Amino acid sequence: MPTKSVLLHLSTSQSFKSFLTKFKSFNNVTRRFVAGEDLGDAARAVRELNQKRIAASFDHLGESIASEPETREEVREYLRVLDTIAGNSLESNVSVKLTQLGLDISRDLCFENARTIIVAAAARNSFVRIDMEDSTKTDGTLDVFRRLRTEFDNVGIVIQSYLHRSENDVDELLEAGARIRLCKGAYDEPSSVAFTKKADTDDNYVRLMKKLLGSGIYHGIATHDERMITATKRFAAENRIGAETFEFQMLFGVRRDLQEKLVAEGYRMRVYVPYGRYWYPYFMRRLAERPANLWFVAKNMLKG
Repeated sequence: MPTKSVLLHLSTSQSFKSFLTKFKSFNNVTRRFVAGEDLGDAARAVRELNQKRIAASFDHLGESIASEPETREEVREYLRVLDTIAGNSLESNVSVKLTQLGLDISRDLCFENARTIIVAAAARNSFVRIDMEDSTKTDGTLDVFRRLRTEFDNVGIVIQSYLHRSENDVDELLEAGARIRLCKGAYDEPSSVAFTKKADTDDNYVRLMKKLLGSGIYHGIATHDERMITATKRFAAENRIGAETFEFQMLFGVRRDLQEKLVAEGYRMRVYVPYGRYWYPYFMRRLAERPANLWFVAKNMLKG
């Protein structure tokens, strides 16, 4: 936990970013976890995943945007992504953070921007996942999502198992028929809102996973933790829940061996493919999430 807190703190430090990016070896390592800075890089990564029978989700990196013109540019970027998916017959959808679309400026602006993307996705028979950010954004994100769900079926949401509130949120969202991506959570949260012990987060993850798989709705079980995966597979088998009724989800560059193993076993797999200029906070949160990633980076930097 101390290592996680330090890494999450460093994810907001521009001076530490400037220090790290002086090292060519560090920049080389980041390419394992971030597809690149432009859409073409991401499209190539998605195509390679599709060739391995792995679906994808484009994730244009960026958050906490504070000007309306910048939010409109994010919308235009996502429209370009949707055109790229359709034009290249890629098996992929898109994931978007609402602070990219103006959540910190105005919920109405955010709703309007998100709606534009979802309308475009619906016209292309595609799906939009609304990502979840830190706990100060949860109410706003769920509010915008609920408004979107009154009009559209091709939009889903993310729930983080480390938040105390998540079980109540899941119950309410399932009542509304929402498609949920379940993950553990990757932000530095106080004990007043989140579990601080990994065992408690894991227990809640399994509890929520069982609710999702038992709902009859198509959900995403997002984890790199083999114990969570084993628990999911066991629950599905015991309750005769078909492998085609849900999907596992992982992040680009993380546990590629396990991604391919699950596909070979007949499970559906989707990989989130991040790209864009604002890769640093994302990258540092990935290191904080999984200590093995930190040792991978350190080892490769020492190799030069």
